[in-house]
Amino acid sequence: MKRDYYDVLGISKDASENEVKKAYRKLAMQYHPDKNQGNSEAEEKFKEVSEAYEVLKDSQKRQQYDRFGHSGLKGGFEGFGGGGFEFDLSDALRTFMSDFGFGDFFGGGTSRSGGSRKKRGGDLQLRLKLTLEEIATGVEKTIKLKRFATCDTCEGKGSKPGSTPVTCPYCKGSGEIRNVSRSIFGQFVNVTTCSQCQGEGQIISDPCSACGGQGRKKETSTLKVKIPAGVSTGNYLTLSGEGHIGPQNGPRGNAIVIMEEADHPLFERHGDDIIYDLYLSFTQAALGDQLEVPTLNGKAKLTVAPGTQAGKILRMKGKGIQHLNSHSKGDQLVRVMVWTPTKLSDKEKQLFKKLSEFDSIKPPEGDKTFFKKIKDALFQ
Repeated sequence: MKRDYYDVLGISKDASENEVKKAYRKLAMQYHPDKNQGNSEAEEKFKEVSEAYEVLKDSQKRQQYDRFGHSGLKGGFEGFGGGGFEFDLSDALRTFMSDFGFGDFFGGGTSRSGGSRKKRGGDLQLRLKLTLEEIATGVEKTIKLKRFATCDTCEGKGSKPGSTPVTCPYCKGSGEIRNVSRSIFGQFVNVTTCSQCQGEGQIISDPCSACGGQGRKKETSTLKVKIPAGVSTGNYLTLSGEGHIGPQNGPRGNAIVIMEEADHPLFERHGDDIIYDLYLSFTQAALGDQLEVPTLNGKAKLTVAPGTQAGKILRMKGKGIQHLNSHSKGDQLVRVMVWTPTKLSDKEKQLFKKLSEFDSIKPPEGDKTFFKKIKDALFQ
């Protein structure tokens, strides 16, 4: 089981961005492999603090982690699509060098195999609009992805069929240029990407005519995605390896699907509860009634008690939205609205005037509690 990222860095959950960075730098310096050569335990610690930092320094990843834990970082939601991601030593070193702004630390560096280092493809981002009915129970959707895919002509190599790339004469095939300098801290090796081959280690002398040497082309594809119940606007799902493919068969980026909740003609969402405004006549409110009201999965019977006041909330248990990562559901809240007729015939006016003579039809005088309850119900 992975340890809590905040515990790994020794910080509180409300730590600022600077506190996150300060904690990481201290621990990364302590456990760096070049200071602990041959110490596998220190190497694991180095990878662990680097992974924690990569998540907590990014506001989106941190928010996702705070809500769903480790499982939310790969599949987007806990219990859905996987359990986090794995960090290897090369990832940890890349994080370290990116944060400190220089290359391998304290002499020698960490050995890496030479040759081409393929560029990762870019991430895709798309928005998926969902109805309340789909959100209430979860849904499988088919999404369309416009992305770069492997070029069929050159099979992603970038070279014209029959030709082969040549080793870059500037970096000798390593894909990087190293400049060594010394300071009171020891030997610094500043590693930069070779500008001639863009880090590939090879130069394509005869590029593929179909893709211009990129090794990839644009395509449109479809993908089925399972959306769990209970999502809301702003939640997102990361589909690992479904983004653009990198140049010359580089690894794919991710596809990030951002949820958007469509407006509903009948219901208003409040958390996992939904609100429905039910319009009643004076007669229904006074005498009570049994009627059918719409819900997210069809109609259901509702009993209105005699003497129901405008603004009263009637609760329909379990008729709302299923909680995220849970089988329990919210409720449907029915807000009573008493309809006042705008046009009356002479006969109807006579009946209302006759009815108004009875004391029971008049609102209570001086009962502030009664009117306060109505106000609270209407404007809560």
